[in-house]
Order: sequence, then structure tokens, then C-alpha cells
Amino acid sequence: MLEQKYCHEGGEMSETSNRKLEHIKICLEKKVESNYTGFEDVELIHHALPELDFEKIDLEVEFLGNKLSAPFLIASMTGGHREVTEINKNLAIAVEELGLGMGVGSQRAAIECPEKDIIESFIIVRDYAPNAFIYANIGIAQITKDIEIAEKAVEMIDANALAVHLNFLQEAIQPEGDKNAEGCLNALEELCSTLKVPVIVKETGAGISKKVAQLVKDAGVSAIDVGGKGGTSWSGVEVYRAEGVWKEIGRDFWNWGIPTAFCIVDCRDILPTIATGGIRNGIDVAKALALGAKLASSALPFLKPATISAEKVIEKLEYFILGLKVAMFLTSSKTVEDLKGKIFITGRLREWISSNGGNSDAFSAH
Repeated sequence: MLEQKYCHEGGEMSETSNRKLEHIKICLEKKVESNYTGFEDVELIHHALPELDFEKIDLEVEFLGNKLSAPFLIASMTGGHREVTEINKNLAIAVEELGLGMGVGSQRAAIECPEKDIIESFIIVRDYAPNAFIYANIGIAQITKDIEIAEKAVEMIDANALAVHLNFLQEAIQPEGDKNAEGCLNALEELCSTLKVPVIVKETGAGISKKVAQLVKDAGVSAIDVGGKGGTSWSGVEVYRAEGVWKEIGRDFWNWGIPTAFCIVDCRDILPTIATGGIRNGIDVAKALALGAKLASSALPFLKPATISAEKVIEKLEYFILGLKVAMFLTSSKTVEDLKGKIFITGRLREWISSNGGNSDAFSAH
């Protein structure tokens, strides 16, 4: 049983902060991933005579006005508890050194309970990554109740963008979850018209469809993080916290959602798309980019390294980036843009594209 912490500002227990620590411990110690990303149905086309110098392959991209050394981010992971401050510090050092970017976990805890130690778990990211692309993070449910919370989240870490996360699967299977989704689109539209930085809409493991992508584009959102099925299942995470019928419901919905690859093909022509959800190596990154994603990101593979050191995070990042570069070399792709279409699509992903009135051959340029 975790020790209960209290918010000294108001004298009340910071349940949100405690929950953040529980989530991290579960992700470190338990099986939490869901099945099938859709990348299983994507084959990169090998080019036996690439006619490239490996050392001249260019991974650099621009995203929301920010240059990145490679099309990869560390996805939103943690913050909101003093015991995770070192994790965010190590992540920040790594992305700063490699010229990449990252998101912080939900900042709700720091805004609800503004203890110095809780806020420090977030602001340490900008302290150690002064030049990196950093995005803030707050839930749509919190935005709907108080739109000013968004500006506080951005200012807290001097963020380059704000991710508004959609986590209604997780909320629906939490006994204490916020299950009121009324007014979200109106709040999102108001936010996009007033916030000084770009807004990213980010799912947290259940995916974003074409219909939802169009809705958020119309609301003024600048980019989508699809957060598809195949990576961490937050329904699965909640199984380890729940009891009785809620535990059974969590198991039932463990693999709920739209697979990541399906989301990419749905969203890629609507808004700049970040592929998150089951990205576990450089080949996955290459497949996501070939399908039309602008960037890829991942969280879970970096969690354990971040509990050890920044150097371990850098090693894991270099594993992803080197794998991407090898895939680019073997598909004769000198730039990230050159990867697009160098794939063959099969199976359920092909059926998904067809069911939406598309043609999977349109995704292939070979």
C-alpha cells in the first residue's frame, strides 16, 4: 500500500498525485500492453541497391515550427509526484543532448495541489532541456471545467505546445473517473482560439478515427497524437488498481480501441500526425512514417531506463534512431519524406482502409 501524501496548500490528500505514482509502479512492474498495433500488416519494401551513403541520410524534421534532429519524441509519461522528478530529469537531459523533444505527464496534480515538490517534478524538464521541443499536458475534462488551467500548464514549463489528452477509456473504467464528456468540443475550440501555443489533441491508447480528427481540426487543433491501441493499455493499468466488478470491466476493455496504424491512415491527410501506441523500435518508426505520420513517439520503453540514468535513456533513444536510419538506408530513403509509400499493406489494415472507402495501393509508391 502506497503512503498517502497530503497537499499542504489545502490540507487535503492529493489523490491525483498518489495515483500518478501508482501508475508508474504498475507500468514498471506489470504487464500493461495491449495487442496488435496494425504495423504487423505493414511491410517495408527492401531496396537491394539503395545507391545511398548511410552517413548522408538526413533525419531532421520540422514540427510546429520546431526543428528536431530526428522524427521522434518521448511521449508524455509522468510528473505530479516528488518521487518521479528524477525520471523527468533524465528524460529531459537525453532529449536535450540528442536534439529531440518530449511531453510531460498530465499536469493536473501540480495545478490542483501546487506544492513545491510536485511542481518541481514538471519544471525540471525545462531546466534540463532549455532548447528542446517540450509540450505541456492536461486532460480535456479539466479544460472543459476550467479553460484557464491550460495557460497555467504551458507557463509552468515554458512549453512549445500543449497536448490536450483524451482518456475517456481510462476514466470510464475507473470507479472515481470523470465520465462527463459534454462540452468538450466547445471548450477545445475556445482553447485553440485563445492559447498562445499550438494545441495537440492526444489520445492515450484507444486511438483517433478520421471523424474525430476532422472534428478537432475544425475546432482549431494544430496536430494529432493518435495514441492508438497496441502500446500501454490504461484499462489494463487500472485492472491492477481496481477491485470487484471494476477489475472485470477493466479486463474486458484491455484491448479496446483503434490500432495505431489504422489511426495514422485515417488522420494523416487531416492534420500533422504523431504516431504513438506500440512503437517499440526503429522499424516501427519507419513504418509509421511510411504510412504518413509526421513523427513517432513512445513512452513505456523509456520508463525503466529513466529510473536509472540519463545515459540509459540516451542509449534507448539511439537504438530507436539507428534502427530508423537502417530502415531508411534499406528502402533507399535519403530523407524522412522519401520513406512515404515504400510499403505493402496486408491483412486487417488493408480491410480497414477499404471499409473507409480508400485504396491501400494509394499508400504504396513502389
